[in-house]
Amino acid sequence: MPSPNASGRGQDDKRGRLGGKVAVVTGASSGIGAAVAGALAAEGAGVALAARRADALREVQAGLVEGAGSIAEATDVTDREGVRALVARAERELGPVDFLVNCAGVMYYTLMKNLREEEWEGTVEVNCKGTLNCVGAVLPGMLSRGGGHIVTISSDAGRKVYPGLAVYSASKFFVEALSQGLRLETAGTGVRVTTVQPGNVDTGLASLSNDEEAIQSYGEPTGARVLDPEDVAASVLYALAQPDHVAVNEILVQPRDEPA
Repeated sequence: MPSPNASGRGQDDKRGRLGGKVAVVTGASSGIGAAVAGALAAEGAGVALAARRADALREVQAGLVEGAGSIAEATDVTDREGVRALVARAERELGPVDFLVNCAGVMYYTLMKNLREEEWEGTVEVNCKGTLNCVGAVLPGMLSRGGGHIVTISSDAGRKVYPGLAVYSASKFFVEALSQGLRLETAGTGVRVTTVQPGNVDTGLASLSNDEEAIQSYGEPTGARVLDPEDVAASVLYALAQPDHVAVNEILVQPRDEPA
C-alpha cells in the first residue's frame, strides 16, 4: 500500500539526517521493527515496511511521518522469492535501497530436554534463513551502486548463551558470524554492516513461548525496567546516520539494571 505522497527516493523531502534515502525494514508490524520504521521516516527516509501481518503493517504505516513516502508489503522472510519481490517493489516505488534493517525474529524459551523441535525449526527458519534471504535480496544492488548499509537486530544472546535460550542464542550467534563475515568481505565496497544487540526489550516476544518449565526457570521478569523498542530504534538510527567513512559494527544496548 503506497502512501499518498510516495514519490520515489524522497526527492521532495530532504528533512532529517536520512533525507533522500530508502530503507527496507522487516518485522515492521510491531515492536522494534515498527519503532525503527517510525524513526527512519521521521528522519526523512522512504520506508518499505514488511511483515506477515498486512493489517498491522498498514496501521504502522498510517502513523508514519509523511514526506519521503512508504509502502507496506505483506512478506514472510522465510520465502526467498517473496523477499525479492518486496525489494523489487521498494526500488520501483521508492528508489534504490540504501538501508536494510532486519528486525524480523522469533524467540522461544525452551529447555533442550523438552524437545520443542517445531520451535527450534521456526527459530532457524526466521532468524537464520530469513536474515540470509533479506541480505541476498539487497546485496547485489548495494555492491553495484558502491554503497549501502545492512543492519540486523541481533541480541545480547548472540554474545553470551543464556539458559532456556540455547536455540535462540545459537540463531543469534549465526547472525553475528554472518555479519562479521559479510563485513570482512565487503570492506572497500562502500557497504557497511552493523549488528544491534539488545538485551531485554518490552516487545512481547517472550509471550510466544509455551514451555512452562523453561519460562518458570529462566523467563520470569526480574523487576528491572527493560528497554522500549524506541531505545533500540535510536541505536539503529545512530549507526545509519554516521558519515560514510564511519562504520559502527556492533552496538550492545541493555537495560541499566540487567547487565550481561
